[in-house]
Amino acid sequence: MQSQDILAWLKSNPAFFDEYADDVAEIYVPHSHRGQAVSLAERQLITLREKARALEARLSELLQFGEDNDVISDKLHKLTVDLIQAEDLSGVVGTLEYHLRERFHVPYVAIRLWLPTDSTLREFQPVGEAVQRLAQNLVSPYCGPYVTDEVLAWFDQDAAELRSFAQFALRTGEEPFGILVLASGDEDRFYPDMGTLYLQRLSELVSATVRRLVPTTAQVEVEELPHEDAIDGARQED
Repeated sequence: MQSQDILAWLKSNPAFFDEYADDVAEIYVPHSHRGQAVSLAERQLITLREKARALEARLSELLQFGEDNDVISDKLHKLTVDLIQAEDLSGVVGTLEYHLRERFHVPYVAIRLWLPTDSTLREFQPVGEAVQRLAQNLVSPYCGPYVTDEVLAWFDQDAAELRSFAQFALRTGEEPFGILVLASGDEDRFYPDMGTLYLQRLSELVSATVRRLVPTTAQVEVEELPHEDAIDGARQED
Protein backbone atom coordinates (compact mmCIF):
# COMPACT_ATOMS: atom_id res chain seq x y z
CA MET A 1 0.00 0.00 0.00
CA GLN A 2 1.35 3.39 -0.98
CA SER A 3 1.35 6.55 1.19
CA GLN A 4 -1.28 8.17 -1.02
CA ASP A 5 -3.54 5.12 -0.55
CA ILE A 6 -3.28 5.43 3.23
CA LEU A 7 -3.97 9.16 3.09
CA ALA A 8 -6.99 8.64 0.85
CA TRP A 9 -8.37 5.95 3.18
CA LEU A 10 -7.97 8.17 6.28
CA LYS A 11 -9.74 11.04 4.52
CA SER A 12 -12.65 8.80 3.62
CA ASN A 13 -12.83 7.25 7.14
CA PRO A 14 -12.58 10.17 9.62
CA ALA A 15 -14.22 8.04 12.36
CA PHE A 16 -10.96 6.08 12.58
CA PHE A 17 -9.43 8.80 14.79
CA ASP A 18 -12.34 8.59 17.23
CA GLU A 19 -12.32 4.82 17.40
CA TYR A 20 -8.57 4.60 17.94
CA ALA A 21 -7.93 7.88 19.76
CA ASP A 22 -5.73 6.27 22.43
CA ASP A 23 -3.62 4.45 19.84
CA VAL A 24 -3.24 7.59 17.72
CA ALA A 25 -2.05 9.51 20.81
CA GLU A 26 0.81 7.01 21.19
CA ILE A 27 2.11 7.65 17.67
CA TYR A 28 5.23 9.83 17.65
CA VAL A 29 6.69 11.53 14.57
CA PRO A 30 9.95 13.48 14.05
CA HIS A 31 9.83 17.20 14.79
CA SER A 32 10.96 19.12 11.72
CA HIS A 33 13.00 21.65 13.73
CA ARG A 34 13.80 20.24 17.17
CA GLY A 35 15.20 16.96 15.92
CA GLN A 36 13.12 14.94 18.42
CA ALA A 37 9.93 12.90 18.29
CA VAL A 38 6.58 14.41 19.27
CA SER A 39 3.08 13.03 19.40
CA LEU A 40 0.96 13.10 16.28
CA ALA A 41 -1.47 15.52 17.93
CA GLU A 42 1.36 17.87 18.89
CA ARG A 43 2.77 17.64 15.39
CA GLN A 44 -0.59 18.64 13.96
CA LEU A 45 -0.75 21.57 16.38
CA ILE A 46 2.74 22.70 15.29
CA THR A 47 1.67 22.50 11.65
CA LEU A 48 -1.42 24.61 12.33
CA ARG A 49 0.67 27.20 14.16
CA GLU A 50 3.12 27.41 11.25
CA LYS A 51 0.23 27.91 8.81
CA ALA A 52 -1.23 30.61 11.06
CA ARG A 53 2.11 32.45 11.17
CA ALA A 54 2.39 32.23 7.38
CA LEU A 55 -1.13 33.64 6.97
CA GLU A 56 -0.37 36.47 9.43
CA ALA A 57 2.77 37.37 7.50
CA ARG A 58 0.83 37.36 4.23
CA LEU A 59 -1.94 39.50 5.73
CA SER A 60 0.61 41.96 7.09
CA GLU A 61 2.20 42.17 3.63
CA LEU A 62 -1.18 42.83 1.98
CA LEU A 63 -2.00 45.53 4.53
CA GLN A 64 1.32 47.21 3.83
CA PHE A 65 0.62 47.11 0.09
CA GLY A 66 -2.77 48.69 0.74
CA GLU A 67 -1.26 51.49 2.83
CA ASP A 68 1.41 52.14 0.19
CA ASN A 69 -1.23 52.30 -2.55
CA ASP A 70 -3.29 54.74 -0.49
CA VAL A 71 -0.26 57.04 -0.23
CA ILE A 72 0.41 56.85 -3.97
CA SER A 73 -3.27 57.45 -4.79
CA ASP A 74 -3.31 60.54 -2.58
CA LYS A 75 -0.20 61.94 -4.27
CA LEU A 76 -1.65 61.25 -7.72
CA HIS A 77 -4.90 62.96 -6.72
CA LYS A 78 -3.04 66.11 -5.62
CA LEU A 79 -1.10 66.11 -8.89
CA THR A 80 -4.37 65.78 -10.83
CA VAL A 81 -5.93 68.75 -9.03
CA ASP A 82 -2.91 70.96 -9.73
CA LEU A 83 -2.73 69.92 -13.39
CA ILE A 84 -6.40 70.80 -13.85
CA GLN A 85 -5.60 74.30 -12.62
CA ALA A 86 -2.65 74.75 -15.00
CA GLU A 87 -3.43 77.35 -17.68
CA ASP A 88 -0.59 76.73 -20.13
CA LEU A 89 2.03 74.14 -21.06
CA SER A 90 4.71 75.86 -19.03
CA GLY A 91 2.50 75.50 -15.96
CA VAL A 92 1.85 71.85 -16.77
CA VAL A 93 5.55 71.06 -17.05
CA GLY A 94 6.43 72.97 -13.89
CA THR A 95 3.62 71.33 -11.91
CA LEU A 96 4.51 67.86 -13.14
CA GLU A 97 8.22 68.24 -12.37
CA TYR A 98 7.50 69.63 -8.89
CA HIS A 99 5.19 66.77 -7.91
CA LEU A 100 7.43 64.05 -9.33
CA ARG A 101 10.54 65.38 -7.62
CA GLU A 102 9.16 66.64 -4.32
CA ARG A 103 6.31 64.21 -3.65
CA PHE A 104 7.16 61.08 -5.61
CA HIS A 105 10.90 61.57 -5.07
CA VAL A 106 11.81 60.99 -8.71
CA PRO A 107 15.01 63.04 -9.14
CA TYR A 108 15.09 63.29 -12.94
CA VAL A 109 12.25 63.99 -15.38
CA ALA A 110 12.31 64.59 -19.14
CA ILE A 111 9.42 65.29 -21.52
CA ARG A 112 9.42 65.64 -25.29
CA LEU A 113 6.38 66.55 -27.40
CA TRP A 114 5.94 66.64 -31.17
CA LEU A 115 2.76 68.66 -31.60
CA PRO A 116 2.07 71.60 -33.93
CA THR A 117 2.77 74.68 -31.81
CA ASP A 118 4.90 77.82 -31.77
CA SER A 119 6.04 77.15 -28.20
CA THR A 120 9.73 77.68 -27.41
CA LEU A 121 9.68 75.33 -24.43
CA ARG A 122 12.52 72.82 -24.22
CA GLU A 123 9.92 70.06 -24.28
CA PHE A 124 9.16 70.89 -27.94
CA GLN A 125 12.72 70.51 -29.17
CA PRO A 126 12.84 68.21 -32.22
CA VAL A 127 13.34 64.49 -31.62
CA GLY A 128 14.66 61.81 -33.95
CA GLU A 129 12.60 59.17 -35.71
CA ALA A 130 13.98 56.56 -33.31
CA VAL A 131 12.34 58.28 -30.35
CA GLN A 132 9.01 58.54 -32.17
CA ARG A 133 9.20 54.84 -33.06
CA LEU A 134 10.02 54.08 -29.43
CA ALA A 135 6.90 55.93 -28.30
CA GLN A 136 4.86 54.07 -30.91
CA ASN A 137 6.02 50.74 -29.46
CA LEU A 138 5.38 51.71 -25.84
CA VAL A 139 1.91 50.23 -25.49
CA SER A 140 2.58 50.08 -21.74
CA PRO A 141 5.23 51.74 -19.54
CA TYR A 142 8.75 50.34 -19.78
CA CYS A 143 10.83 50.07 -16.60
CA GLY A 144 14.46 49.01 -16.61
CA PRO A 145 18.08 50.04 -17.10
CA TYR A 146 18.03 50.89 -20.82
CA VAL A 147 17.30 54.03 -22.85
CA THR A 148 18.53 55.22 -26.23
CA ASP A 149 21.52 57.56 -26.47
CA GLU A 150 19.23 60.38 -27.59
CA VAL A 151 16.98 60.01 -24.54
CA LEU A 152 19.98 59.77 -22.22
CA ALA A 153 21.34 63.03 -23.64
CA TRP A 154 18.21 64.86 -22.43
CA PHE A 155 19.57 64.62 -18.89
CA ASP A 156 22.76 66.53 -19.80
CA GLN A 157 25.58 66.25 -17.25
CA ASP A 158 23.52 63.99 -14.94
CA ALA A 159 23.23 61.24 -17.57
CA ALA A 160 26.34 59.37 -16.41
CA GLU A 161 24.91 58.64 -12.95
CA LEU A 162 21.49 57.34 -14.05
CA ARG A 163 20.85 53.62 -13.54
CA SER A 164 17.13 52.99 -14.05
CA PHE A 165 14.35 54.50 -16.13
CA ALA A 166 10.58 54.50 -16.61
CA GLN A 167 9.44 55.46 -20.11
CA PHE A 168 5.90 55.81 -21.40
CA ALA A 169 4.24 57.32 -24.43
CA LEU A 170 1.87 60.27 -24.25
CA ARG A 171 -1.22 59.71 -26.38
CA THR A 172 -4.97 60.19 -26.40
CA GLY A 173 -5.62 57.86 -29.32
CA GLU A 174 -3.59 55.35 -31.29
CA GLU A 175 -0.86 57.76 -32.37
CA PRO A 176 1.55 59.06 -29.68
CA PHE A 177 2.47 62.74 -29.57
CA GLY A 178 5.14 62.65 -26.88
CA ILE A 179 7.16 60.68 -24.38
CA LEU A 180 7.73 61.06 -20.64
CA VAL A 181 10.87 59.62 -19.04
CA LEU A 182 11.57 59.26 -15.32
CA ALA A 183 15.11 58.44 -14.22
CA SER A 184 17.00 57.58 -11.05
CA GLY A 185 20.54 56.86 -9.92
CA ASP A 186 19.15 53.88 -7.97
CA GLU A 187 19.21 50.77 -10.16
CA ASP A 188 16.31 49.28 -8.17
CA ARG A 189 13.99 52.29 -8.46
CA PHE A 190 12.54 51.27 -11.85
CA TYR A 191 12.94 47.54 -12.52
CA PRO A 192 11.40 45.29 -15.22
CA ASP A 193 9.02 43.35 -12.95
CA MET A 194 7.59 46.30 -11.03
CA GLY A 195 3.91 47.15 -11.21
CA THR A 196 3.06 49.88 -13.71
CA LEU A 197 -0.58 50.62 -12.87
CA TYR A 198 0.11 54.07 -11.44
CA LEU A 199 2.65 54.86 -14.16
CA GLN A 200 -0.01 54.09 -16.76
CA ARG A 201 -2.48 56.36 -14.96
CA LEU A 202 0.16 59.09 -14.82
CA SER A 203 0.70 58.70 -18.57
CA GLU A 204 -3.03 59.07 -19.27
CA LEU A 205 -3.30 62.06 -16.93
CA VAL A 206 -0.42 63.96 -18.54
CA SER A 207 -1.64 63.05 -22.04
CA ALA A 208 -5.12 64.43 -21.40
CA THR A 209 -3.73 67.60 -19.80
CA VAL A 210 -1.39 68.35 -22.70
CA ARG A 211 -4.13 67.70 -25.26
CA ARG A 212 -6.43 70.08 -23.41
CA LEU A 213 -3.94 72.90 -23.92
CA VAL A 214 -2.76 71.96 -27.42
CA PRO A 215 -5.90 71.25 -29.52
CA THR A 216 -5.66 68.91 -32.47
CA THR A 217 -5.88 70.30 -36.00
CA ALA A 218 -9.34 68.76 -36.38
CA GLN A 219 -10.58 70.56 -33.28
CA VAL A 220 -9.29 73.90 -34.54
CA GLU A 221 -10.98 73.42 -37.91
CA VAL A 222 -14.32 72.59 -36.29
CA GLU A 223 -14.16 75.69 -34.10
CA GLU A 224 -13.56 77.89 -37.17
CA LEU A 225 -16.59 76.58 -39.09
CA PRO A 226 -19.68 78.85 -39.14
CA HIS A 227 -22.55 77.87 -36.90
CA GLU A 228 -25.35 75.95 -38.62
CA ASP A 229 -27.89 78.66 -37.69
CA ALA A 230 -25.72 81.30 -39.34
CA ILE A 231 -25.56 79.22 -42.51
CA ASP A 232 -29.34 78.81 -42.60
CA GLY A 233 -29.77 82.57 -42.08
CA ALA A 234 -27.45 83.32 -44.95
CA ARG A 235 -29.43 81.00 -47.22
CA GLN A 236 -32.70 82.69 -46.31
CA GLU A 237 -31.27 86.11 -47.12
CA ASP A 238 -30.21 84.83 -50.52
